[in-house]
Amino acid sequence: MVLIKEFRVVLPCSVQEYQVGQLYSVAEASKNETGGGEGIEVLKNEPYEKDGEKGQYTHKIYHLKSKVPGFVRLIAPEGSLVFHEKAWNAYPYCRTIVTVHGLDPNTWKTVEIVHIDIADRSQVEPADYKADEDPALFQSAKTKRGPLGPNWKKELANNPDCPQMCAYKLVTIKFKWWGLQSKVENFIQKQEKRIFTNFHRQLFCWIDKWIDLTMEDIRRMEDETQKELETLRNQGQVRGTSAASDE
Repeated sequence: MVLIKEFRVVLPCSVQEYQVGQLYSVAEASKNETGGGEGIEVLKNEPYEKDGEKGQYTHKIYHLKSKVPGFVRLIAPEGSLVFHEKAWNAYPYCRTIVTVHGLDPNTWKTVEIVHIDIADRSQVEPADYKADEDPALFQSAKTKRGPLGPNWKKELANNPDCPQMCAYKLVTIKFKWWGLQSKVENFIQKQEKRIFTNFHRQLFCWIDKWIDLTMEDIRRMEDETQKELETLRNQGQVRGTSAASDE
């Protein structure tokens, strides 16, 4: 069985703005999830060019032992709870390959569409909720966008002063382990939805921090973040959310 879902996230920003906002938020969120020997390790972050395509290539390692449910920690071999992410970002398109212990190549079968509303608090896990990262409460001082009400998508569609875009995130999961396959695949997809929801809520609520940045600023920030992540991973406790539950 292959579990495939496409997550769709509508945002009150333009495609051009999203390029900067996404990269800024990835760097900030990475720092929040790193520390105490776990988190994100950046191996490469460099330009690439292949077959006429130009973009940025990244290779990251995610150290996740405390982030997985207990039933996985009990059976996973020592050192296996890490995964590699390789991404080729030729904006606005990005191809990402994630390899996990026991993961087979992707097989296309069925796709479930999942709509994420960044202003809908009911889509946020109670433990993840932060008032200062709530688009329903936040208003940008620089752009005057927000707060986002229950009908914000329809309202913005009639507002020529505020752009809208949709981010499409296609996630394919195949976990080959008899007896655990469905449970693990559903757990991973649930966590993907959680990540996309929290990340894009943060992205919008951090807009005043990134809206004036250039791509040169972002690349400089990524270099600094790479060094900071290595320091954080080797000391202290994780700055971000608590470990995943066994549900």
